[in-house]
Amino acid sequence: MKFLKGMVSLALLASMSFAAEYVIKFSHVVSPNTPKGKAADYFAKRVEELSHGRIKVEVYPNAQLGKDKVILRKMKFNTVQMAAPSFSKFTGLVPQLGLFDLPFLFKNEDHLHRVLDGKVGQKLLDMVTKKGYVALAYWDNGFKQLTDSKRPLIKPSDCKGLKFRVMSSKVLIEQFKALGAIPVVLPFSEVYSALQQGVVDGQENTISNIYTKKFYEVQRYMTMSNHGYLGYMVVMSKKFWNKLPADLKAVVKQAIKDATAKERVWAKELNNDQLNKIKEYAKKTGKLQIDYLSPEQRAVWEKKLRSIYPKFYNTIGKDLIEEVIKEGE
Repeated sequence: MKFLKGMVSLALLASMSFAAEYVIKFSHVVSPNTPKGKAADYFAKRVEELSHGRIKVEVYPNAQLGKDKVILRKMKFNTVQMAAPSFSKFTGLVPQLGLFDLPFLFKNEDHLHRVLDGKVGQKLLDMVTKKGYVALAYWDNGFKQLTDSKRPLIKPSDCKGLKFRVMSSKVLIEQFKALGAIPVVLPFSEVYSALQQGVVDGQENTISNIYTKKFYEVQRYMTMSNHGYLGYMVVMSKKFWNKLPADLKAVVKQAIKDATAKERVWAKELNNDQLNKIKEYAKKTGKLQIDYLSPEQRAVWEKKLRSIYPKFYNTIGKDLIEEVIKEGE
């Protein structure tokens, strides 16, 4: 009986595959067990369910089809249909996305999601859509923390003279300059060895990145600052989107909405779980000190780092920045 059921299921899947009118190649650069990877797989399943097999989604994790910048070029020609790159991959097209690099812009997760799901979030999605993609949603990675090898970072002045690795972002370079630190732009793949060899003293990242890349093993201190946000934008090829009939566009939108809700839960769970593992390492080895900022200490950091905002009024937009701040009040 089990064999018969299995054969029926396989036959059903095969018929769905052959019956698919549209195929979406969804490329991403992380592993399937990350929040983004799990959400991509969930989206694939949901689309096929809601479209009754009219759309088939093939997910390619771990940069199998190429890195995000390459994929974004391929999407222009519809050789790849979907991707979920980090915001930094779009700032050349839409400088306003530098908004998400601004330190201490978001008070907490609720504030962040109100912005992403509100007028500002939609405005930025529309800006990317005007540049030749269909921007569908935002997916979380998480809030960033500070790590270093020299001393505890309790006051902004504790960063003075330290070398910090940063992504290629004008905002993040100014952030560390404001702290009296020395920003060093390095690819993500080189961060561990740079920390290990002392090329840089510290870095900023989400808990999931600090844990999975083992940065905590080559750092002495970690400050739970939640000072900045890292996220992704899910985009689709405009050529592909324009081919879809209205009913299937609605299917894609619903599937993305469902996957986004799931992805946020997975991102939060993963960060919490991996923070606990880092805490266990710190307790067991005594090689890592984890510090938490009090509300008063956080206020000092916030005042110091928000001082860089006016430098980006022209590129990001003063109105956009103020709108986000107002949303958190």
